[in-house]
Parts: sequence; structure tokens; C-alpha cells
Amino acid sequence: MAGTCRNAAQPGDDVRQNGERWRAPYATNPTATRGRLIAEASSPTRSDFQRDRDRIIHSSAFRRLKHKTQVFVHHEGDHYRTRLTHTLEVSQIARALARALGLDEDLAEALALSHDLGHTCFGHTGEDALDALMQAHGGFDHNAQALRIVTRLERRYAGFDGLNLAWETLEGLVKHNGPLLEADGTPTPRWAARGIPVAILEYNALNDLELARFAGPEAQAAALADDIAYDSHDLDDGLRAGLFDLADLDAVPFLADILAEIDELHPNLDPSRKIHELARRVITRFVEDVIAESGRRIAALAPDNVAAVRSASAPVIAFSPAIAAADRAIKTFLFARMYRHPGVLAVRARADIIVADLFARFTTEPAAMPEEWSAGLAGAEEDRVARRVADYIAGMTDTYAVLAHKRLFASTPDLHWSPESRGLPLAEP
Repeated sequence: MAGTCRNAAQPGDDVRQNGERWRAPYATNPTATRGRLIAEASSPTRSDFQRDRDRIIHSSAFRRLKHKTQVFVHHEGDHYRTRLTHTLEVSQIARALARALGLDEDLAEALALSHDLGHTCFGHTGEDALDALMQAHGGFDHNAQALRIVTRLERRYAGFDGLNLAWETLEGLVKHNGPLLEADGTPTPRWAARGIPVAILEYNALNDLELARFAGPEAQAAALADDIAYDSHDLDDGLRAGLFDLADLDAVPFLADILAEIDELHPNLDPSRKIHELARRVITRFVEDVIAESGRRIAALAPDNVAAVRSASAPVIAFSPAIAAADRAIKTFLFARMYRHPGVLAVRARADIIVADLFARFTTEPAAMPEEWSAGLAGAEEDRVARRVADYIAGMTDTYAVLAHKRLFASTPDLHWSPESRGLPLAEP
């Protein structure tokens, strides 16, 4: 009955069973995986989820995250986050949550490491620009693009395209933010207006990912780890960039309380240390809340296996209502003070020009792309050309996109910020 199943592991537990860290009955078990689309012999030394993690780390798309940015352009400062540093932070948090809750840590890590593979150059600017340019051809979505990368675009293995990941990894990659379909087969509200991306529907026809059900608990943990990392590191980066200061954070009660606590414990702490202390305390509060709230939900649901988690009416791994409200408040603050800051918007507008110029040139002149991308496009239908061009541009790093534009056009927008462009002094590391 409810509340009698073995609950989540407590933080710090190191119970081992059959040589492994204890795994809860509702966790995804790598020995019971639904397998890969293309059958492969199992590894004598690694679980399927460990192999997936390793394949992701060794992929070309993963390496390119090093020079893809979150908010700031690549040359703004080495101490700001890139997609790679963000991904590593998400991975650390996801593993911590998985360990505390008795989940499969390797699957949680694989999902964290792969969640941003489909992001374009220039952060969300590049995605928004490509989506607008691709509206007549099915649009562009970074999550669907990640699926294209791991199922089609990576070309490293002799026997297949993509990485041939396990079903559970692909399911988590596609559904980490929740189901895409209602029980009656219609898109969920998140997808109602634009429809499910074609790439997801096409792959789902080959390998049913059960789009109307929740993903497993490891994917849910990785999704929350993404939110936690975003909130903490965007506050950190925004403060260090001078887009807002510590006093401005009083507008968010959750952050104001943490800052008051820091001031009481460490009076006269220098601003740099205070920023670090704020970021780490935000992460700690959020992680501890997820562990506690998830424990309550698990006890109430009493899932005996991972199927029960997938069939639940709500996520099992989640924030409490209070912390969910704090998460929304932080994101609202960051949207107004960071993502919509005039300096950020000015650079976004110039990055839009680079993406639009490259898209126009390559769709009208595919031969301007490298041969591996332009091959077979002579006389191809417009949709196919546009999608190939979108794949090519989406894979570009910030640096490569700028260099490509300089090669093809007489002038290239300057993406550097100056103190005058944002009315604020440049911050030091």
C-alpha cells in the first residue's frame, strides 16, 4: 500500500547490492533495457547506459559545445558559461539527485550530457533565428535537433548513423520536459500551437517512444538539474557581467533571504565571494528540495517499477510548490534584467543577421557548404535543402559561424560588446 515501498535513498547512503550502488525498484534498470534500434552485442565491462554516456562524450556534437554560448558571445570573457560548462554543471547535479533518490546515475548523467546537443550557435538567439527561417519547412527545435544528431547526423560508427543509443536514453532525451501527446493523441498544450516536431514524429514511427507518457525518473531528475544549473549560473554570470547587482536581487524574496543569511554569517564579505556563496546556496536549496519533495511523491505513489513512474499523472521527481515558485521568480527576474537587457538584445540582433545571411546563401547556393553537406542537393526539393542547411548551421560554433560569414560576405556584424553599448563597465573575472 501507499507509503510502504522502499523509499528513496537518503543523501550520503552508500548501500551496495551485487557490487553496485543500491538502485530503487522504481529506477530504470540497465539490465532490463528495451534495447537499441540496431541490435549490438552487449559490453562485458559497461552497462548500456554507461556506453550511451561514453558515446555522447566522444561525439563531435559534444565537443562543439565548448564554443557554443549560453547568453554571452564567445569572446566576451572566458569566465562566462558556455554550453559545455553548463552541461557539465547539469551533469553533476543530475548525478547528485540520482544518487540520493536511488536512480541509475549513469542514465541520469547520459541525459544531462546530451540535453543541449541540439542547440545552435549564439545561444537561444540562433535557435530563434533558425526557427523563424524554417517556418515554411517544419520549424526548428533544439530538442528535436538533439534527436536528429544522436539518431542520424553523427557519423562515427561503421554499422549505423547516429549513436544508436538505448531506448531509455532516447525516451529521456525527447520527453525530459514531460509528455508530448495527450492520451487521445493530440499534442499537449506545450506543443498545441506549433505541433510536434517532424523529426520526433519520424523517429517515433520507427521506434515508439511512448510520447503520451512521462519519461523515466532519471530524465525527470536531469530536467530539474538543468533548471537548477540555469538559475544559479545565470545569476552568477549576470552579476559578473554587470547586468545587475546584488542589491537588485532583493526583488526576489528567495534570493533576498539567502543574501541576508550570507551577510549574517559572513559580514563584510567581498562581492566576488558573496556571488559564489549565493550561487552555491541556491544550488543546495534546490537540490535538497527536490530530494525531499520527490521522496514524498514516491512514498505517496509507491511505484514498484519504472513503468509506474511513466504512467503517473504528474512528475515523480519535482520541486515543492514553494521552490517551484522561487524558480519562476528567478527566471522572471533574469528574463527582464539579463535576457532582455539592451546590450544582450543588441548583440542578439547582430547575431540574427549572421544566421539569416548564412541560411539565405546556403539555401540558394548549397555548393557554398562543404561537400559532405552539399552532396546530393542538386535539384533537391526545397524542404530537403532547407533542412540540410539548418543541420549545418545548427552544428556551427559561434566562432565558426562568424568565420563562415566573413568568408562569404563583404562585412560581418561585430558581436563584441563595449561598455558604451550597454551603459555598464566591463566586469573582471
